[in-house]
Amino acid sequence: MTGDLAFIPLGGTGEIGLNLNVYRCDGHLLAVDCGLGFGGPEHPEVDVLVPDPTWLAARRDRLLGLVITHAHEDHVGAVAHLWPQFRCPIYASPFVSAVLRRKLGEAGLLGQAEIITLPLSGRWKLGPFDLQFLRVAHSIPEAQALALRTPYGTVLHTGDWKLDPQPLIGPPTDEAAFARLGEEGVLAMVCDSTNALVEGHSGSEAEVRRNLAVIMRKLKGRVAVTCFATNLARVESIAIAARAAGREVALFGRSLRNAEAAARECGYLSELPPFLTEEEAADVPDSKLAIICTGSQGEPRSAMAKIAADTHPHISLGEGDTVIFSSRMIPGNERAILRVQDELSRAGVEVMTADDHMVHVSGHPARDELKRLYQLVKPKYCVPVHGEWRHMNEHANLAESLGCEAYVIDDGDVLKLGPGKPDIVESVPVGRLAVDGDRLLPLDGDVLAARKRMLFNGVVVASLAVDAQGRVLGQPQISAPGLFDGTDDQPAQIAADLARALVDLPAPLRREDGVLRETARTAVRRAVGRRLRKRPTVEVHLLRV
Repeated sequence: MTGDLAFIPLGGTGEIGLNLNVYRCDGHLLAVDCGLGFGGPEHPEVDVLVPDPTWLAARRDRLLGLVITHAHEDHVGAVAHLWPQFRCPIYASPFVSAVLRRKLGEAGLLGQAEIITLPLSGRWKLGPFDLQFLRVAHSIPEAQALALRTPYGTVLHTGDWKLDPQPLIGPPTDEAAFARLGEEGVLAMVCDSTNALVEGHSGSEAEVRRNLAVIMRKLKGRVAVTCFATNLARVESIAIAARAAGREVALFGRSLRNAEAAARECGYLSELPPFLTEEEAADVPDSKLAIICTGSQGEPRSAMAKIAADTHPHISLGEGDTVIFSSRMIPGNERAILRVQDELSRAGVEVMTADDHMVHVSGHPARDELKRLYQLVKPKYCVPVHGEWRHMNEHANLAESLGCEAYVIDDGDVLKLGPGKPDIVESVPVGRLAVDGDRLLPLDGDVLAARKRMLFNGVVVASLAVDAQGRVLGQPQISAPGLFDGTDDQPAQIAADLARALVDLPAPLRREDGVLRETARTAVRRAVGRRLRKRPTVEVHLLRV
């Protein structure tokens, strides 16, 4: 379709994470953000998810570029996985570019992807889009909203933002720039909904810094603080508090070291001396050590998860030590985070969280901040995104109470913004893919379906040899790890059931390998079902001698 302006979310609308948005103007396409998400309890067979890029990749000849608003994983984490299907230029701020270069380098794509680094608040043109970054505060440096001026009107895509008078790293949100845009006229605002249910204000990083300093002075033993790796203001606050308390500071976790390298490359953290390595931390007396580590979301391979499980090669924590979770729980990660916290408590570690101490503020706007932005921008229409349905509906109610007409849509909806009144004119296919090593797998595909079945019902491998007439030679072997232990006699009984099922087959059918395998599979599945009330995945290895 040509001759219109449309917003097409392919991920991140009606869900947390997986942000991938597309704007269409007169047939040209522009992508904004490309983030990942986590499997969580809903998909225990999967660690990392990315949006399905199929619809956009099929139209990459019309794709002008990919704009990244900031360097959080839910906005930039899928670029290395999906860019090979897009092959378009990437537009980003200096810090995002530094983070991206490391991600693309690890994926072997750095020499292929074109990263165009733009100054903060930069303005440029792509096809029918006149684009401009607007500076916002967030829990990461150089977060920016994106204004899209088009022949049909101006759209403001806020990205993630908040109104923090003292964000500590970088200046506050440029309210004057938003006011100027509002005076110019804004057709629609596509806006962050994460904290639309939260009354008041999200709070300031400066307040967290003051509280961390007070808390750190009182602590004995080793202290570990876990936070998002790219929250450089928080990392700096932890380091300043620790040094004021006479502690040396070490970084634990690859993503933290990568974020630090990107930060120092861009001139951030310049007032801090180099952090200790994990190996150097082992030689520091307990009362003189503070570590900043990955794993605030309970990620199983993170530094904090290894410390909690007492499997980290360089450090262990126990009685008299303290761990501070300086972060919020991302929906879906609650079980993993609580498991890590429980393991730490079991070891005698004192665990502090934002529930009982002022050690975290959100990077997203609460209701008073949303109201302020609507007063500045004065959009005609609003489109809530970046939240689950309860967040987006509450955001829509708030916007309409301020005189702005709201449109709550879902991933895959094509919302025509102009010409004329906005309307959902069609839908496009969307979905989620699982990152599985170097490949991407559909969530509803055969591989992950089998993996999920095996996770809950187990897997049984039956091995048997038959002669040319299909007579069983010797005793079939049954292997069922996770269903039976080595002392159980059930596998031998199942093997006997299998042999009897094959003996009962008519002689002509025993000469067909396919029939033998299917008969064996059915016999094993029934035998396990009778004993365990499970339907395992059954693999049959047949050798005809």
